[in-house]
Amino acid sequence: MTIQESPAVTYALWCIEENNRKVPKYVKKQCAAWLKIVDGSDPDAYVCEKTFRKICKLLRLIIHPDLQKPLISCMERYAWLLIVAVFCTKNRADNTRYYRTALLEICRKNFKTFYSGVIFIIGMLTEGQFGRFFSVAPDLKLSKELQTAIKKIIKSSPALNDGTIFKTLRSEIRCLITDSDYTPLAYSEDKMDGKMANIFLADEAGAMDDYPVEAMRSSQITLKNKLGIIISTQYPNDNNVLLTEIDIAKKVLDGFDGNMLSKRYFALLYEPDDDLLTDEQWQTNDLVIYQSNPVAIDHEYIFEDLCEKRATAILYESKRENFLCKHCNIRYKSLGVEGFIDITLVRACQTEENADFWKGRRVWLGLDLSQTDDNTAAAMVTFENDIIYAKVWGFIPADSVDYKSKREQVDYRQLIRDGVCFDCGDRIIDYKFIEDFILAIPEKYGVDIVQLGFDRYNAISTVQKLESAENPIECVEIKQHSSLLHRPTKLLKESVLHNTFHYEKNAMLEINFENARCTEDTNLNKYVNKKKSAGKVDCVVALINAMYLMQLEMESTVSWGAQVF
Repeated sequence: MTIQESPAVTYALWCIEENNRKVPKYVKKQCAAWLKIVDGSDPDAYVCEKTFRKICKLLRLIIHPDLQKPLISCMERYAWLLIVAVFCTKNRADNTRYYRTALLEICRKNFKTFYSGVIFIIGMLTEGQFGRFFSVAPDLKLSKELQTAIKKIIKSSPALNDGTIFKTLRSEIRCLITDSDYTPLAYSEDKMDGKMANIFLADEAGAMDDYPVEAMRSSQITLKNKLGIIISTQYPNDNNVLLTEIDIAKKVLDGFDGNMLSKRYFALLYEPDDDLLTDEQWQTNDLVIYQSNPVAIDHEYIFEDLCEKRATAILYESKRENFLCKHCNIRYKSLGVEGFIDITLVRACQTEENADFWKGRRVWLGLDLSQTDDNTAAAMVTFENDIIYAKVWGFIPADSVDYKSKREQVDYRQLIRDGVCFDCGDRIIDYKFIEDFILAIPEKYGVDIVQLGFDRYNAISTVQKLESAENPIECVEIKQHSSLLHRPTKLLKESVLHNTFHYEKNAMLEINFENARCTEDTNLNKYVNKKKSAGKVDCVVALINAMYLMQLEMESTVSWGAQVF
């Protein structure tokens, strides 16, 4: 069997078929890029037939523990692509492995732990002498799962279990042929520094921050032939290394003009395409399951089981987070009984930043000034053709960025780099920075500020300065009471549900939407309750304050239909 005849190439060709919607777009992009290497048209990389033949020999020796067949005859198609691309794609300049990072975003029950074990066995048998291999997981129990999978594969394969090739110990597995060893590490218990990893694998990366992956990468700096593999499903938390790595992978596949080494990144991102995240399509569209679970395409019994789990998730909110995160790779935080808006519906309203859009528009501002050592937010809204447009900014004390990131599990430094959050002052917020920021909005965006809505708490001094500035802003106090906030809160929610709300890309606003919880008063008026919310909601509160003022004018505009109110 040659590379061209291999299931890896056959699967990649199937993936890029124009009408094949069972494969998500970024998997298609990766397959197209790798097939160019296979065809010999890439100037930097090639696929080594000699290495491929060696891999095939090993796959004949490895026996599947459950099927009792040689792995070469029963391996999943996506696993063929991952293993062949990672081990057989070489750098033309020095014949080392071309890919230095391999990212697999895939749902549960797609045999990811099993194939992680296969990768380590192949690595220990093909790497040079004295190789060191590490798996990193959030805790020791998860890390031991991978070690157990490797032991099962070895014990099920007579050619590997004769005592001359592998030796399995309680804390490690040794390859006697290459004098290499594999050690499972737990982020919760082990120090990641001081180790040198020829190959490392970060399992369940969605439950870890950047430290363990970067510590492993740092250990590889002096190695020419190095590989880091990151595997995970999605997790509901907002501060994890998986999100960072997915963002890097998408930039590479989109042709982002960065460092040349970034091309040495292989990613299979099995997550639903953006157009499948709207209108609750996860409840009815089977493509959501297929795009997230490549194994379900080939195994009908797995697909049927996922459909049963989907039916339960539709009926019970308590089941939804697990199904969407773990079986659909849709990041979702359970709302609970007081939830505000399904975050998947909010993200469907996202648009790209466009400074030209705002020029010449009449806008309303909302301000939520909190205590001096806490988060603050400002929002700008306008409307046109029955659509509400919003832009939101957050502000945090500069000296509290790292502390708040750790405590709240939010990567504030990334939000600052994205331009949606600003660090100002030291341990307390610099109100002057915020005041200057607001006063500069008309010139920066070319807008006409109609009014600014504020909550009286902590805002009196700032409001006085805004009203007495050279170009004063009319400020309107908005009492934070359900009788006033119910209507703009309802407007915001229904605009999201009808997809008539557009906000410029803003992860901080999305996190605040996830955190927001609503309370009803005795008259069934709903409002976002800060105390009962699951975290910071300043951006949402500032947005509602702005929408309260804008709504007064919207009501006098005939074009607005009854569906909004």
